[in-house]
Amino acid sequence: MTSRRSCAAWGAGSPTPGDVAVDVLVPTADRPAELTATLAGLAAQDDPPFAVRVSDQSLQTPAADVPAVAAMIRVLEAQGRPVVMERHLPRRGVAEQRDFLLGRATAAAVLFLDDDVWLEPGALARLHDALTALGCGFVGMAVQGLSYLGDVRPEEQTAFEPWRDGVQPEIVRPATAAFERWRLHNAANLVHLAERVPIPADPGWIAYKIAWIGGCVLFDRRCLLEAGGFSFWESLPAEHAGEDVLAQWRVMERRGGAGILPSGAVHLEAPTTLPHREVQAIDLLDQPG
Repeated sequence: MTSRRSCAAWGAGSPTPGDVAVDVLVPTADRPAELTATLAGLAAQDDPPFAVRVSDQSLQTPAADVPAVAAMIRVLEAQGRPVVMERHLPRRGVAEQRDFLLGRATAAAVLFLDDDVWLEPGALARLHDALTALGCGFVGMAVQGLSYLGDVRPEEQTAFEPWRDGVQPEIVRPATAAFERWRLHNAANLVHLAERVPIPADPGWIAYKIAWIGGCVLFDRRCLLEAGGFSFWESLPAEHAGEDVLAQWRVMERRGGAGILPSGAVHLEAPTTLPHREVQAIDLLDQPG
């Protein structure tokens, strides 16, 4: 039995709030088609029990008013997944939007999922199993662009290194060797790594060392809050990038973090909604977290 209700039980009413193990936090802005695909991926997840909270900064049509988005919200709710759609304006930057979502989460684990990421069935269960088993600050599935399936880059995969004796705290900075692991997450590198790296049937995943992970990261909420979360948003202009990197590095220094192979996160490869990246949040590295 799974926590996802089948269609035979879609009329069973609202779930018990205390049953939620993961709050899925989705920031969005003027991406109704992509958000629909993201919600559809969540609707295919069986376990653990989760709730969805969307922070909508759309300047055009509110996401909840788009028929396809509204339909997927109804599906999730019928499955027993609480969904909260919140209009959150004015726009003050993506770090503030993440801080807003984190402040409303109550579950022990929070999944920050970008609005242009589709999860294969079973992905959330693997993430939650890994976070529980490893006891670190976060785990994530780096998003993959499947248009690059034919683009094999062995030179970018050489940095792959499993965590063999548990995940440990570490410091990553632009000048460190660990920073070079970022190339692992280019294109479809993780697809090609999963083809050649033996993955045990139990637990069905391997934890590996990262520089950071974008798009799909499951945090121990307490660890993220202890590291300051995204409260640094007030020190940034509204147009910035790299807020996820800074938050992850601060958690990694305290509790460690890991990538999970295979990754079930697919990037929809839509144009970015953050074209201005001159200001990077890691410019705040020397400030206390």
